[in-house]
Amino acid sequence: MENDWFSTYWINYQTLMSFDWASPFYLYCLPVVPLLFLLRNWLIGAGTQKLNVSFSASDLESSWVSYLRFVPGILLVFSIMLILVALARPQRYITEAEDVSEGIDIMLAIDISESMESKDIPPSRLVAAKRVAKKFIEGRHYDRIGLVVFSGEPFSLCPLTTDYEVLNEYIDDMAPEMIKTSGTAVGNALGMCINRMREVASKSKVAILISDGDNTAGNLDPVTAAKLAKAFGIKVYTIVVGTDQKAGEKVDETSLRKIANISEGVFFRATDEKSLLAIFKSIDRLEKVKIKQNRFRNVQDYYHNYLRLAILLLLISFAAKNTFLGNILED
Repeated sequence: MENDWFSTYWINYQTLMSFDWASPFYLYCLPVVPLLFLLRNWLIGAGTQKLNVSFSASDLESSWVSYLRFVPGILLVFSIMLILVALARPQRYITEAEDVSEGIDIMLAIDISESMESKDIPPSRLVAAKRVAKKFIEGRHYDRIGLVVFSGEPFSLCPLTTDYEVLNEYIDDMAPEMIKTSGTAVGNALGMCINRMREVASKSKVAILISDGDNTAGNLDPVTAAKLAKAFGIKVYTIVVGTDQKAGEKVDETSLRKIANISEGVFFRATDEKSLLAIFKSIDRLEKVKIKQNRFRNVQDYYHNYLRLAILLLLISFAAKNTFLGNILED
């Protein structure tokens, strides 16, 4: 098994190459160890008086036994090399990253009055707004998003949620028939967005209000609603959709401009789906989530496996030295 200290896994080339070394200096000493033992054996051999003895052919054939006297020394060499590997501190790093983010609370308020069925923005103002709103939601990952629809009165279609799939289904279902009261209650729609967000603890609260006309219904003045939004720390981005190509479809920007200025938001004008998409991309850049990444580094040492192997080889070397292996041809 890989976790067993006596496994050959620990002396595989791939295993050794997979480590990070805390003290790599000791690895440079590895080639020196066998050289020192060769030098030692040469010096001992040169200083030992030899007796010339002639062997028969059968003796020469069995002379390989004489090489067994090198076994204790070889075991000692490997033991010292393993000690050097242990001193080099083989390690592996396990790095874990944790993303910490404070999401933004966003309320979408979309006008679904009959005038939003105008086709000056093909296929219609409302369909274009729905498409772009869905694309905007696709680009958000950590935010809670809610949905308010309005015409002559507002209606909270979806509370703040991170279930974007459900939110997209609500957007698909939006239609002028949902609210029977005619008109455009911009102030009341913003007031409902404020009610949804005023008590939440999020540091960043945003309302995106999409309409094609001035405030013509409701009992809450848009200027008063904008002041309330500012008081509760809600930034309002207002978007007027539509063109002035037809007299009966003239777009009034007055209310939405005032709301954006008072709440320290931004006013936009969209004359086609492409410009509407560009506006939502601008809002996406302005209201980016700040993500803080915490990294945890777990260091795991493996020197003890090599130290155990070194001690085992050292004990075997000492034991072999005191057997016949240490006395072959020495007498």
